[in-house]
Amino acid sequence: MGAKLKGVRLERELFHMFWNTGTWIANRSAGSGSTPMPAPDLIVGNKKRKLAIECKSGKDTRYLTKKEVDELVEFSDKFGAEPWIGIRFNNMDWFFVKPKNLGVSKGQNYFISKDLAVKKGINFKTLIK
Repeated sequence: MGAKLKGVRLERELFHMFWNTGTWIANRSAGSGSTPMPAPDLIVGNKKRKLAIECKSGKDTRYLTKKEVDELVEFSDKFGAEPWIGIRFNNMDWFFVKPKNLGVSKGQNYFISKDLAVKKGINFKTLIK
């Protein structure tokens, strides 16, 4: 399975996880990243909270461009949502990390490793509390 197809599959998995709670709803932004406007992968909410989530997956450390993270924060700020990076490493559950808790690379981009996700992130149950 190609990386893009795997990413779409995992976005859909997370989409359904929110809907299956019975109290959260989710909207998937088809083609996020293909528009000049900031658009997170998922917009999620319930009666009390709104989340904007950029989804990533892989077996090891994942890198995010400064532009990706800046656009997530900009969208979230304008929409009144909490910005989150959702990451699912192979054979692990989802973790959610605030942009401010991402690692910064030498090139001033961002990264998230398994170790960082476990230390600075929260799991799905904690996110939706």
